[in-house]
Formats: sequence, structure tokens, C-alpha cells
Amino acid sequence: MPTPVPTLRRDAARNHDQIVQAARALFAVRGLDVSVDEITREAGVGMGTLYRHFPTKDDLITAVLDEAFVQYVGLAEAAHESATAWEGIVGFLEQALAMHAANRGLKELVYSHDRNRRRADATRRQMRSILTELVDRAQRERSLRAGVTADDLLLILEGGAGVIQRSGNGARQAAQRFLHLVLPGLLAVSRR
Repeated sequence: MPTPVPTLRRDAARNHDQIVQAARALFAVRGLDVSVDEITREAGVGMGTLYRHFPTKDDLITAVLDEAFVQYVGLAEAAHESATAWEGIVGFLEQALAMHAANRGLKELVYSHDRNRRRADATRRQMRSILTELVDRAQRERSLRAGVTADDLLLILEGGAGVIQRSGNGARQAAQRFLHLVLPGLLAVSRR
């Protein structure tokens, strides 16, 4: 007989979610230097509650980052289901960069330690698989330039992340401008 999987009590689950939400919000604005004291105050919980859920700050960072990775993969999956592959590609790039612009600490989160880098690499592999199918479909639809690969889309995200990091308060507008300049280069010659 299988052992039942333990579930969190409702109040414990709520505390867990409040801590992750508070950490996400603070990391997004101020980076990883935010103290756990500030996170507990923002979450409205005590220090003991935080440590019961996240024994180390790295555990909390990983929880926040895992949530972001799930969102990125979700964006790729939604793009895959778009009416046309081109709409999917454009929507994916716009939304992924908007997500990054809203969370300026995301890059710092990814590179904070080896475990996060390994998780980021695994997420990229998962996204690459989904995006490869999308790219193939776009090329069959003759909307995407021949020779463009899923790795090129991921490279565009990396470039956009660099623009966002340097753009100050205008991150979202800078990301949109970046895509406005890049997207025409992805179009198939017949669509230009």
C-alpha cells in the first residue's frame, strides 16, 4: 500500500505562499541582498515560520526561481498552442521579456549559485524542445526565416535581458523597442 503524501495544513500553505510572494516582490525590486527580516515583515510571519518552510535563504531563492521557471515554460507551451506559429513566437518573446522586465532580480536569481544554474539549464532544455517544434511549424508556415533555430529565440531573450539590466526605470519600454528592432530580422523574406 502506497504511503500517503503529506500535505500542508491550510494555514501552513498560506504562510508558505505569503513568504514566497514577499520574497519574489522584494527580490524583483531590490535584488538578493534583501534580508530575511524584511521578507518576514513583508510576509506578515515570524522568523520561525520562515525557517520551518525554508531552512536557508538559498532554499527560499530556489523556491522563487522555480516559480519563475514554471512561468517561462508555461509561456513557451502557450506559444506552441497559438493560432499561427509566428503569433506564438512574437507572444512568447514579448511576454518572456515583460516578465523579466518586471523582475529585475531574475538574472541575479538564476546565477546566485550552482544549483540555480543547473535548474536554469534544465529549463532551457525543456523550453528549447517546445520552441524547436514552434520554429519548425513557423518555417513550414513560411512566416519564419529559414535557418532560425530555437537557440536563436533563447539568444534573443538573453540579449533582451541585457537591455533590461541596463535600462533603469524604462525596462519594459526598452524591451519592447529591442523586440521591435529584432523581430523584422526573423521574418521570412516573403513576409517582409
